[in-house]
Amino acid sequence: MRRLRKWQLWGGAGVAAAVLGTGASGLPATASLATAATQASHARSALQTGPVSPVPASGTPTLAPTGTTEQVRQIVQCGGTMYAVGKFTAISWNGTTYSRNGVFSFSATAPYAMTAWNPGANGVVNSIALTSNCADAYIGGSFTTVKGTAVSNIAEIDTTTGAVIPTFGHNASAEVDTLLLAPNGHLLAGGRFKTINGSSTHKYYASLNPVTGADDGYLNLHISGTYVYQGAAPNFTQVYNQQLSPGRDRVLAEGVFTSVGGQARQQIFMLDLGSTRGTVSAWNSSEFFQFCAGKHPFYIKAAGWSPDGSTVYIADTGFHPAFWNKTFPLTGLCDVVAAFSAQETGGLSHEWINYTGCDSLYSVASDTSAVYVAGHERWADNPNACNTKGPGAINTPGMGGFTHGGTLLKNSKGNAGLYSRGRGLGADDMLITSAGLWIASDNLDGVNTCGGVSGHAGICFLPY
Repeated sequence: MRRLRKWQLWGGAGVAAAVLGTGASGLPATASLATAATQASHARSALQTGPVSPVPASGTPTLAPTGTTEQVRQIVQCGGTMYAVGKFTAISWNGTTYSRNGVFSFSATAPYAMTAWNPGANGVVNSIALTSNCADAYIGGSFTTVKGTAVSNIAEIDTTTGAVIPTFGHNASAEVDTLLLAPNGHLLAGGRFKTINGSSTHKYYASLNPVTGADDGYLNLHISGTYVYQGAAPNFTQVYNQQLSPGRDRVLAEGVFTSVGGQARQQIFMLDLGSTRGTVSAWNSSEFFQFCAGKHPFYIKAAGWSPDGSTVYIADTGFHPAFWNKTFPLTGLCDVVAAFSAQETGGLSHEWINYTGCDSLYSVASDTSAVYVAGHERWADNPNACNTKGPGAINTPGMGGFTHGGTLLKNSKGNAGLYSRGRGLGADDMLITSAGLWIASDNLDGVNTCGGVSGHAGICFLPY
């Protein structure tokens, strides 16, 4: 396992952004503010036969080499434009390098031209959500200025000028990890903050008025707790990631907590979006209460929905179970992709599970044909080894694809996974659109390959 820097361990995860698809998205335009880009894209992709091609489209923007490790944390689509956020200072496209700090946008179709939009955040941007007409974007992360305007970790910005919208509150006391515009007109913000836009009532996960940024009281979950056990690395209460269901009535949320809405929850919970309040669902499993190795007390960093909303997929880190006696096969949810029923009940067990053999996964997405995961894994089908290739294991560097029953998709020779990607730190985000699968990653040690093709540092697009 690669030891990550603090901002890589605790920054926001990618699949939490929200937009309302219009025009090219194929969804009807409405006056409501949102649906999650990742999950709305699942519905759009139902028209595709899939799975996506293992060969990337050429000409997409890339992280420019700067001599430091940089990273795209999240990528979303609004209309015909892709929006990407993360920790970076320069983007290359078509032979030209553009100065871009934490935020940029480009065309969703070939030749994927860069736009002039350049808000310029002075830190890491973890998450982005857009209004229904794509005219404004909400960004969250760890930054103090945008376009030269003083802000604190959250802001609403104009998608034409990049200027901060002053009427929306822009002050969170600590890092904002995830933003999601819910379909009922609430901006759901998660992170490590204890106050946001003047309110300390709802720490770590608050519902904000999308016009003013004020806490609107829709969430009242009293989230608390950290993961405490022998050898556990320091960890902090937070909501790190979230994903809207295809039916737009439920949200998955991942993070560090032991109590949510008065219910015992760890690693992940499901939120029901009621007309007047968001409430914690009964959906739960004792498997989420397992501890992983001490360096990874928080390990479920990403989750996703099947296109029909019947199944939840998790992709996670964790290395191996805490207090592991080094016997095989491996057990538990550490360093796996797994499927759970989305039925709203407690006592659930995984429907299937696939082990990397102690390598981390950071993102997951699903269309009607496959479940895609990405991280810095080397293998799949590897429950009988840790940090080495065990009996029956298959090479799947950086990315894997699985059937909805959990069977690894392999190449024509059957000797490796169908997909591959430069491992780097590990891909933080995967986004399904009607056109294919977008993958957001990094350029650690100059990594820039996807599907064996160079020139894809930070962004890779696998078309249908």
